[in-house]
Amino acid sequence: MPTHSAPPRHRVVVLARDGLIPLKLGIPHRIFGQARSRGVTPLYDVITVTPAPGLIRTDTDFSVEILKGPEYLASADTVVIPASDEDYAAPTQGRIDQNLAEALSFIRPGTRMASICTGSFVLAAAGMLDGRRATTHWRSTDDFRRLFPHVTLDPNVLFTDCDNVLTSAGVAAGLDLCLHMVRTDHGSAVANDVARGTVTPPHREGGQAQYIESLVPDPRSAVTAAARAWALERLDQPIGLTDLAAVSAMSTRTFTRRFREETGLSPMQWLTAQRLDHARELLEQTDLPIDRVAAASGLGTAAALRQHFQSVVGVPPSAYRATFRGVPGDL
Repeated sequence: MPTHSAPPRHRVVVLARDGLIPLKLGIPHRIFGQARSRGVTPLYDVITVTPAPGLIRTDTDFSVEILKGPEYLASADTVVIPASDEDYAAPTQGRIDQNLAEALSFIRPGTRMASICTGSFVLAAAGMLDGRRATTHWRSTDDFRRLFPHVTLDPNVLFTDCDNVLTSAGVAAGLDLCLHMVRTDHGSAVANDVARGTVTPPHREGGQAQYIESLVPDPRSAVTAAARAWALERLDQPIGLTDLAAVSAMSTRTFTRRFREETGLSPMQWLTAQRLDHARELLEQTDLPIDRVAAASGLGTAAALRQHFQSVVGVPPSAYRATFRGVPGDL
């Protein structure tokens, strides 16, 4: 009998550099490494390389030994460049050294490129961000703008995704960026499963504020959590700002201010994002027609759902469903 071999896994190559920040190096390994098909089969092959294999200095009191060299970049489907403390010296240079340039030369045209935090300085110095929208850590935005005027820098977002080149803000935004790539590749169900295992929010839109007033709210003042939980159980129902505020026993003005402090979004922006994410799951996992998906997710009409999908996801619902379920035809 003929045997059928499994298709090769999507290879993610993490390019580490001297002065690496260990937490940021671990993010792509954790997120991509936990992604499973039906909870069992790994979906990614994740490896770490460096321009000069051996002991790599970190920004802490220990070093990391990386044995694989830059030649592995030639087999990458996605390359992720985490931050290094050398990036903070970049403002005096705005360029990359010869070893790093030679490493980048192994990357095939069309490879998906991503940076975490100030790893965006590498992409920009290599010319990969010219004419594209990008972001970086908010503390480094002035230097980035000065060095790379041909890049459209947006310092107010968690991550950007522009023509297969992606950038993210500070540490936690690297989680959002990698989850976004998993969601793009394999859908919300897989990404949400990874997020649950990592105990991180399953979906923060790239356009969410990079810096929010209270990154870790005081438990005594984190008063909008109950309203968020209440809304998630009623996404198919009409929910207004007054309803959310009433759950928290606040005026709409106070509730809106507290909500933005705790999430970085307005209540209605957050609600729309949750509804859109639920619509994605329904498209991936059910055969419900478009009007019922729109109703079940609380987005109203089929036309409204198509408009949201085209604006946020970049494709119509029919194309999205066909990607994950192989369902042909227009919805």
